[in-house]
Amino acid sequence: MIAAAPQGPVDIPRIVTELAAGRPTRAVWENELGGLTFQVGLGDQRQFVKWTPAGSGIDLAAEVARLRWAAKFTVVPRVLDQGADEAGAWIVTHGLPGRTAVDDRWKRDPGTAVRAIGAGLRALHDALPVADCPFDWSAEKRLEAVRSRAAADRIDPADWHEDLQHIGTVERALGVLTDIPPADELVVCHGDACAPNTLVGDDGTCTGHVDLGALGVADRWADLAIATWSTQWNYGPGWEDPLLEAYGIAPDQERITYYRLLWELSD
Repeated sequence: MIAAAPQGPVDIPRIVTELAAGRPTRAVWENELGGLTFQVGLGDQRQFVKWTPAGSGIDLAAEVARLRWAAKFTVVPRVLDQGADEAGAWIVTHGLPGRTAVDDRWKRDPGTAVRAIGAGLRALHDALPVADCPFDWSAEKRLEAVRSRAAADRIDPADWHEDLQHIGTVERALGVLTDIPPADELVVCHGDACAPNTLVGDDGTCTGHVDLGALGVADRWADLAIATWSTQWNYGPGWEDPLLEAYGIAPDQERITYYRLLWELSD
């Protein structure tokens, strides 16, 4: 499975029920590692509880550190609480205005959604100061992790996206990734710039970003390659160029191809 809104009943972890304290609770997102996000409460008072099962490998403490740093410069969820027990870990954040860019409303109006994603990503990159950022998401660091996964035989080419199947083998992929393109422009990247992580207001503009657990300094194409790729999954073909136009940049196919491969092997 891929990350998406749950399609059936979801077992609510005990801690989520306790944190909700009788308020309306519904699951709004589920990822491929069993992590769940719940909306608690309604309207301006709504909060979100992100919960991950023990052993999932998701580091919510790392996300909390990034959210608290980024909140000084841009609109991201405000952390209200965090914790862990034998079942899993969680963070509680205050809700932001807007709806995810993959809400049904925006899926019916992809032109508005992709413009908001592109412009919002540009605003994020412009707002976050590279010199002050303590987090690294560089290709060099990520490639080290990919090599470790490969050495542990944890990369299966059969699982790769169809756009990358022609590469064929892990060895060939590692050869491609070893040749890191020179950075076009270093920015503080979101780290998971897929469409669902941009929030869009009723006026069609970006109102904030969520899920910043991998935020760090990298070439801006590390974000742009994935943001454009995700338009295929969420809206269909034809929306990559409008997103780049809203960001204010021309396509760079070499860097797009490189960072999509790095992304695929990093999962």
